[in-house]
Amino acid sequence: MLSGVFIERQIGRIQGDDIQRKTGIIAIVDDDEPLREALGSVMRAAGFLTDTFASAEDYLYSAKRQDTMCLIVDVRLPGMSGIELQKRLRDANSQVPIIFITAHGDASLRDLAMKAGAACFLNKPVRSDTLLKEIHAALENTARDRHPR
Repeated sequence: MLSGVFIERQIGRIQGDDIQRKTGIIAIVDDDEPLREALGSVMRAAGFLTDTFASAEDYLYSAKRQDTMCLIVDVRLPGMSGIELQKRLRDANSQVPIIFITAHGDASLRDLAMKAGAACFLNKPVRSDTLLKEIHAALENTARDRHPR
C-alpha cells in the first residue's frame, strides 16, 4: 500500500513528469485520515497541489471545489456516499474527472460509477504508481475533451 518508504522511492521517478499541475488541485475525499494524509503526500511528492476532505459534504460545500482538476473519492463515506457526490457533481455539470477508490467494491457498483462517467474505479489498497498513472490519464482525457484537435 502507501508507505513512507515507497513514497520516497517514487519521488525521483515522479518529478520528471511533464503534465502541468499548477492549474488546480487534486481533491481527496476519504473518511480515513491516515489514508487521506498518505494520498496527499503522494500527490504533493508528484508535484500536485492537494486538498483533503473527510466527507463528501465537506468537499461539496468547499470553495476549493472550484479549483479541483481531479477528484479522488472513496465510495463509502459517512453521510453522502461517493456515488451520490458523483451524481450531484454531474447534475451541476461538473467536468472534473473522478477516480473512485474503495475497499468495498463489487462489479455492480463499479459499473454504476463508470456508466455515470467515473475516470477510474480502484480497489484498496491502491498502489501509488497505479493511482498516479490513472490521474495522468484522467487529466490527459479531460484536456483532450476540452481542446479537441
